[in-house]
Amino acid sequence: MFFDPETWVAVAFVILMVVFGYLGVFKSAMSALDKRAERIKAELDDATRLKQEAAKVLADYKARSASAEREAADIIANARSEAERIATEAKAKMEDFVARRTKTAESKIALAEAQALADVRAAAAEAAVQAASTILSQSVKGQVADDLLAKGITEVRQKLN
Repeated sequence: MFFDPETWVAVAFVILMVVFGYLGVFKSAMSALDKRAERIKAELDDATRLKQEAAKVLADYKARSASAEREAADIIANARSEAERIATEAKAKMEDFVARRTKTAESKIALAEAQALADVRAAAAEAAVQAASTILSQSVKGQVADDLLAKGITEVRQKLN
């Protein structure tokens, strides 16, 4: 039994453990392990805190993104309604402009017609006066002829104009 290598290994192991116990190696190993466990726990807590912060930042980003999308949709809707309103106003203004131009053109045409009618009447009156003057001057002579001629010309001009 004393010559077995396993026995001497066991004896050396027991002696080594007693020496470690006496020197406090177990306490220092346990404190090192405890410190490492605390450090790992602190890192895990920090990682959990960072994960929660990242989740908050992500939620904030998603909320801002949704808000920006809603705002963009509102801006697009407002732009469309504004464009429709401007198009409606432009159409109304164009129709009003065309109506005014048409009315102006119609009034100019009516004025030109009236002027042409007045010119035709004046020309007819002038021709009638000339014809009456010629007829009366050939048929009537003297002072009576001159008075009748002047009176007739005046009446014809008044009636035709």
